[in-house]
Amino acid sequence: MAIRIENINSEIINWAITRAGNDLEEFYVANPDVLEWIKGEKKPTIKQLENFTHKVHVPFGYMFMKEPPSEELPIPFFRTGAAPRDKVSLNVYHTIQIIKDRQNWLTNYLQESGYSDLDFVGKYNENSDYKEIANDIRNALKLQVNWASKHTTWEQALEYLTLQIEEIGIIINFNGIVENNTRRKISVDECRGFVLVNKKAPFLFINSADAKAAQMFTLIHELAHIWLGESAGFDNKQMLPADDPTEFLCDKVAAEFLVPEIFFKEKWNSSQNIKYLSRVFKVSPIVIARRALDLELMSKRVFFEFYNNYISAFKNKKENQSPGGNFYATAKKRISLRFASYVNNAVKENNLLYRDAYKLTSLKGNTYEKFINEYLYQV
Repeated sequence: MAIRIENINSEIINWAITRAGNDLEEFYVANPDVLEWIKGEKKPTIKQLENFTHKVHVPFGYMFMKEPPSEELPIPFFRTGAAPRDKVSLNVYHTIQIIKDRQNWLTNYLQESGYSDLDFVGKYNENSDYKEIANDIRNALKLQVNWASKHTTWEQALEYLTLQIEEIGIIINFNGIVENNTRRKISVDECRGFVLVNKKAPFLFINSADAKAAQMFTLIHELAHIWLGESAGFDNKQMLPADDPTEFLCDKVAAEFLVPEIFFKEKWNSSQNIKYLSRVFKVSPIVIARRALDLELMSKRVFFEFYNNYISAFKNKKENQSPGGNFYATAKKRISLRFASYVNNAVKENNLLYRDAYKLTSLKGNTYEKFINEYLYQV
């Protein structure tokens, strides 16, 4: 006979349901058995309670707590507009936890292995000049002002930029879902990205569900946060910063880094064709429009009209694309090859168990082995 759980805590059940982003009434209509637990009409078996916790993404042990645990964001989450800055959806919260766990492990590993601190972390503050910060980032990445012109497309420029950033010790994770769970999507409207900063192992997270146009801007915005030594998350709706001095500064750095003012004004005077200018600077049309707005060469009305049309076209194109793709190619970006190499080295050195390597990379068993052996060092 199956063992049944006594004394179900209705407060914990309701908290778990709403925490996962569900409406209570709608959830109980779809799951009447859970409502019967709350009313005391039935008692769940261990298996039934486990299934419930999987559905709402809560650890099984939470079901036996007297009151819901306090879950605080480890970083400020900046919003464009009046949205609250201390709360995010469960999917974003779990993603921050996952990246934070990776950072904690890597920081300890690098410390024990004798790696030095990164000297560019926290090198500047919010009173620093944005052009000076942008130039210092270029120097650290060994890039010339016109570096992007050497690439055929801005997609290629983004890939090259990512490699250069990781080369100096920063880990970048691109993902649009929680780990590998395609049913747990991360909304671009809520989170374009976040950055976890420390002296040993800064981590950048970019929402890969976003247009690559916006990913490029988010990437440099987050990089500026590292130079300022400030962790943060952000939505950057319509590619505009939250009302915060640091956010304004990071946006200025990103704009100057991607489209230097002196060169942009020179080109703008001869042509105001956004598509043409995007090809010249190897950035997306949306970044060009944003730069024109910053330099008061374009009105807010024209910018918002352009932005909304661009994003609408991107969404339509994405909806018409066939799903799928190479899992391992995607895993490279979700995990970061640099991070995976550290994990692999730790395993080989007997400093990390395979089960922990699986957890850190979100890969298991044969999938982990294939990724490491066939894709990690693939040129």
